[in-house]
Amino acid sequence: LTANRDPIVKILGPEYGTVEGEDMSMLNLLDKMKIGDDPEIEMKMKINLLLHQLDLQLLNSFWKQISKDARLNATAVNNEVNLLMNFSGKGEDTVLESLEYTSDYVFSNGCRAPPWRQLHGEICYLVIKPHDTDPLCITCSTAGVFLNGVSNNEGFCGVMNIFLDKAAKEDTKEERRVDNVYLKSKKKASCISSEPVKTQPDSKWYGLLTFLPLRFLCFISTVIITILCIWQCQLYWFSSDIRQFYSCVTQMMLFIFSKTSGRVEDVSESSSETETDEEQPARRRKASTDMPSEYWEIQKLSKYLIYGDPTATVIALCAMRDLNLAQEACQLAIRDFGCLDVLINLLDTEEIRCQIGSLKILKEISQNTMIRHAIEDLGGLELMVKVLDSPDQDLKSLAAETIANVARFKQARRTVRQHGGIKRLVGLLECNSVGSASLSPYQANDTELARCGALALWSCSKSTKNKEAIRKAGGIPLLARWLRCSHTNILIPVVGTLQECASEPSYRLAIRTEGMIENLVKNLSSKHEELQMQCARAIFKCAEDKETRDLVRQHGGLQPLSVLLGNSENKQLLAAVTGAIWKCAVSRENVSKFQEYKVVEALVGLLPEQPEEVLVNIVGALGECCQEPVNQSIIRECGGIPHLVKFLRAPYQALLVNVAKAVGVCATEPENMVIIDQLDGVRLLWSLLKNPNPDVQVNATWAICPFIENTKDAGEMVRSLDGSLYLILNLLKSNNEEVLASVCAAITIIAKDEVNLGIITELGVVPRLSKLVNTNNDKLRFHLAEAISRCCMWENNRVTFGDTEAVAPLVRYLKSSDPLVHRATAQALYQLSEDPNNCITMYDNGVMKLLLPMVGSTDETQQETAAGCLRNIRRLLLAKEKAKY
Repeated sequence: LTANRDPIVKILGPEYGTVEGEDMSMLNLLDKMKIGDDPEIEMKMKINLLLHQLDLQLLNSFWKQISKDARLNATAVNNEVNLLMNFSGKGEDTVLESLEYTSDYVFSNGCRAPPWRQLHGEICYLVIKPHDTDPLCITCSTAGVFLNGVSNNEGFCGVMNIFLDKAAKEDTKEERRVDNVYLKSKKKASCISSEPVKTQPDSKWYGLLTFLPLRFLCFISTVIITILCIWQCQLYWFSSDIRQFYSCVTQMMLFIFSKTSGRVEDVSESSSETETDEEQPARRRKASTDMPSEYWEIQKLSKYLIYGDPTATVIALCAMRDLNLAQEACQLAIRDFGCLDVLINLLDTEEIRCQIGSLKILKEISQNTMIRHAIEDLGGLELMVKVLDSPDQDLKSLAAETIANVARFKQARRTVRQHGGIKRLVGLLECNSVGSASLSPYQANDTELARCGALALWSCSKSTKNKEAIRKAGGIPLLARWLRCSHTNILIPVVGTLQECASEPSYRLAIRTEGMIENLVKNLSSKHEELQMQCARAIFKCAEDKETRDLVRQHGGLQPLSVLLGNSENKQLLAAVTGAIWKCAVSRENVSKFQEYKVVEALVGLLPEQPEEVLVNIVGALGECCQEPVNQSIIRECGGIPHLVKFLRAPYQALLVNVAKAVGVCATEPENMVIIDQLDGVRLLWSLLKNPNPDVQVNATWAICPFIENTKDAGEMVRSLDGSLYLILNLLKSNNEEVLASVCAAITIIAKDEVNLGIITELGVVPRLSKLVNTNNDKLRFHLAEAISRCCMWENNRVTFGDTEAVAPLVRYLKSSDPLVHRATAQALYQLSEDPNNCITMYDNGVMKLLLPMVGSTDETQQETAAGCLRNIRRLLLAKEKAKY
């Protein structure tokens, strides 16, 4: 049987073979055609044919295997996410800015979705942030990968909200049959229609047309990869890179060709716009029979509003105003019965009564998100901007206040700017009644007009381009004038506009030079919490500059800030106040004042049970205050160290940045360092080196340095943490110079232990440091030179630095204007000069002229190292001269 595995072939020929994989017809044919050929060529041909046959067998086997995995599983999704994370980051050579799971908890089956969603096949949820568009929410399920918020064939917006209650789910089902917001002509009032508008092709054909390209491309890609595998060799297929590439391509095609229908509410205004408070359109509800009576009253009034003469229209507007327009049912009725179109069209008439009545209603109903978007779609903002040119002050006030309500999303703000609204709104601030204690009726109207204009500018100032437009329109001096008044109702929008604009350096300079800091500090003592909050936010943004921090202290602003810490109930006010304290604490003079007002104790007392925004500011303030050693003891005595260590486990990046810095500063005191070590804080700091955020990496690395430098048996402690040295060296691949500087400082301390120096040398620290020497950053130069000097203590590292061409760039460091760089470089050159080849390189690059002045330095260490380096070079030159004779 071994010799005759297929007897039928022996009897009837190879065409009747029954044993799979035993088709020897090609070899038999080769034997028959062989006529005195070279045996070596014959053997190669047989091997090639056998490999081809094996290739086909492996391909068939693999095809059967992958055909069983028709559905996604948690392992496959995790592999794809890990692959894409390798191509994510802040650099220009990355595909995505970030890719994160929405939940860190992993169930035993590998899924991250809640159990009740796993029943529907869902595996996990992802948030993908591309470089050039808004973040995307992705749902991974066994059926594939889907983009949340994308319509399916039935027009249902399938945003996967797993927290919907039963009533909300019913509303979501109703949304499937809701049409787009009215997109009718702004010149014609539309009639009420009960027939839905068909906005996309028939579901069956729409789904088919969407599905065909996906199936076709998947089929083509599979065929191409299969042909390549057969052509090259199946062994290449088992390379992990090709498997990952194929899987990634498949998933990306599923993602790219997923159906996207429906209306995009917010259009990106420009790449320069960075807005974090962008609103999302609310769910659109369908009218039902259980609506209140006001809903049906508006239906009756709509007939008079649409078909009546001007008098009937005014009466209908007055009747509509008497209803509770703050109620959502009334707002829905105005939209559903076509009244919104008419209200906007009335703004284009010359009838003042109709315009005022329309704006009063629009001002009330524009509090609703859907109504705001509908107003913008129907061209309402353009007409409101035109109304600002009206001579009627009441009309202009209503138009500005309505603009303030509508301009809460990007597209609306852009529309206001493009139609000249910013210049008109700034013009409303021009008034002669600024600073008057008692106002005449005429002055009161002017003040109200300015208040409405400031409200509109406040809404529009969330756009970067609008901030520039306000500045060019002369808004800064006018805002400064109104900041001196005593009327709270106008101060709030004025300060709100200033604090929004204070994110721009030009505004911070203007606020400082126009003397606005004194007024901001004065209003911190106001009785109105909203005004206090806006002033604190303005100080928070302006205190980025040292001159502003000094002005806040000189005008007595630190004490009211410390007093406001006692109001812990208002979280928004607390966040603004702690932020202002944080930025002001950057100046050491301000920290001394905060010590007098017991601010550190108050901040530590606020650490438990605070929202993220408040915690970020509190920890940031503590990190700055800890620069004074006395405050480090205060934090320990008040029990703040355990809270800070606990926050090292927080998932918030901004909090991790500040808490790593605070823990590192506190660790400079021995007693604090012992407590942090007992609470496992050292291990948590090392684990933060894996964080992808460069700011977290920088502060975590600096925080580790005191522990390595001051702990007994620090070398053993570092080695006891698995992978710690590899983790540090891996950060030398970073493109962030701050990260590189902190890592070089840590390597300088780690290399003091001889065993650790040997380990990092084996891990390749020398060539990695050599790659960094061509830098112009003096901070990185200083720490890099120190690290090179320390690493030269190990065996042949001096020679290796010379071989990797690190010596010549170091000589150029001596031309820096920073004396610290001179000192560290002199030490490094002295160590490197122990190798003769390095001395030659230094001499050729003119080190003698640069080192000679340093011999006369007042710094003894710099004197000795410079002189030692010159001595080694001179000895080599003398030896060379002697060798000639």
